Amino acid sequence: MTPLHIAGIPGSLRRNSFSLGLLKAATELAPSGVEIEILDISNFPVFNQDEDARPPAPVAAFKEKVRAADAVLFSINEHNYSLSAAEKNAIDWASRPYGTSAWERKPAGIMSVSTGTMGGVRAQLDLRHAMVFLNMFPINRPEVIVPFAASKFDAEGRLTDATTRKFVADHLAELVRHTRVLTRAP
Repeated sequence: MTPLHIAGIPGSLRRNSFSLGLLKAATELAPSGVEIEILDISNFPVFNQDEDARPPAPVAAFKEKVRAADAVLFSINEHNYSLSAAEKNAIDWASRPYGTSAWERKPAGIMSVSTGTMGGVRAQLDLRHAMVFLNMFPINRPEVIVPFAASKFDAEGRLTDATTRKFVADHLAELVRHTRVLTRAP
């Protein structure tokens, strides 16, 4: 089988965020032959269309890594019923200038995490809406929606909940299958 490279995109800038913890768990649970590279969005300025033709170096590097990846894996937080500003900002930067989007036809997985009961489900819906315009192909199931995150991670931010780890592993297996079908990779 051809190795697959997945770009992991966190939804928070916090060093030990739960969304980053989910991505770290995904790197541990990735199937054989699959590499997940967690991308850094922490030093992006707020998107400004005046700069989209000449983005700052960290943004340009991010966009190239997304473009080169076989698939992307979003791990999102929910802020005020939507995506975090940091994640939306990264999505906007990599979609510009118009006609040069790094997201075009990209297979995608979506995981969400929250300290509340809903687990980030509303933020997932907002991301799926954006993916329609971005012409991305997200998987639908199995979903990874993690409520009450504080009880599922240890003090170092490691995902310890066995049930959630199984959902992450199953999600990754489906993302890999989906990516191979879309790209016709063996």
